[in-house]
Amino acid sequence: MTDLDETKIMLEKGTYTCVLKKGQAVYTSTERGVKPLVKWVESDEDFSGTYAADKVVGKGAAFLYVRLKVRAIYAAFISKPALSVLNAYGIYVEYGRLVENIINRKGDGICPFEEAVMNTNDALVAHSLILQKMKELKIAIQDVER
Repeated sequence: MTDLDETKIMLEKGTYTCVLKKGQAVYTSTERGVKPLVKWVESDEDFSGTYAADKVVGKGAAFLYVRLKVRAIYAAFISKPALSVLNAYGIYVEYGRLVENIINRKGDGICPFEEAVMNTNDALVAHSLILQKMKELKIAIQDVER
């Protein structure tokens, strides 16, 4: 069984929204959205070469996985823009369901983070746009589950 398979199983069998695995180290979160990814990107830890599994990956999350330098990712749901980003950065992707866009929690539009990064193809710019959107939505980084 591969590390990617292990992260996928942890995601499917647990209550996690996302899982990262690097060697024996496993990082998990039950938070929704991009908050745990932002926390991991903002930390001093080296996540390069990790394997990831996530319930929902939009373009914003895809750019954060690029910033984390993951090796491979499984997404239960992934948007077409997110898949394009991960492919462009050479990240191996497996997914359950491919959708046009990730829908916001109200179900009446596109996810605000996917929308915020829709017009960029640069991971650093996307990171900055995500932080700006978090500020607008009053989502503090310290609110992220640790």
